[in-house]
Amino acid sequence: MIGRIAGTILHRAMDHVLIDVRGVGYIVHVSTRTASALPPVGEACALYTDLLVREDLLQLFGFPTLLEKEWHRLLTSVQGIGAKASLAILGTLGPEGTGRAIALGDWSAIKAAPGVGPKLAQRVVMELKDKAPTVMALGGALSVDTAPMDEVIETAPKPRTKPPAAPRANFTAEALSALTNLGYNPSEAAAAVAEASENPEATDTAKLIRTALRLLAPKD
Repeated sequence: MIGRIAGTILHRAMDHVLIDVRGVGYIVHVSTRTASALPPVGEACALYTDLLVREDLLQLFGFPTLLEKEWHRLLTSVQGIGAKASLAILGTLGPEGTGRAIALGDWSAIKAAPGVGPKLAQRVVMELKDKAPTVMALGGALSVDTAPMDEVIETAPKPRTKPPAAPRANFTAEALSALTNLGYNPSEAAAAVAEASENPEATDTAKLIRTALRLLAPKD
């Protein structure tokens, strides 16, 4: 199993990239979102990969984070969602947006992906809604740096004037963990956190938790 590719970009397209790894070129299929974020030809990049094996076909699919790769694994577990449809969904919504749409039961957001009809979008939400909290809770741990190992080893660390901002996936994971520890149902907590994360004022874990708690409070 090829789980990660790190090398130099030889060619870029809207749905794939050719990466040279010590003289061997690997074609890696990616979403349009990932393709647009890749560095120019000649520069280094790294992608986590999933290998599709069939009798007459071997295909590599690439993802910038383990979180996105995990959502790809779950999406392709739904009947009717192949790798192409999964990349279309992730390219349209991104991993956090995909998780938010599924947690909220928002199948219309899933339907916005090219080639995904309403029935298939509803099936995605129905089959993955109970699994969304688990992936959202792991979001911070799965959103990791994908710099090539050679680049990490050879490049001296640069001084920072202030610590880097925590990934938003960390806020989501921590807020969801806090709410479930308070006794809320994981699916309800995930939906509340997903909705709260759309509030521009929920800029850290504490604010996200407070916003989600207001959404979970009994309505008069």
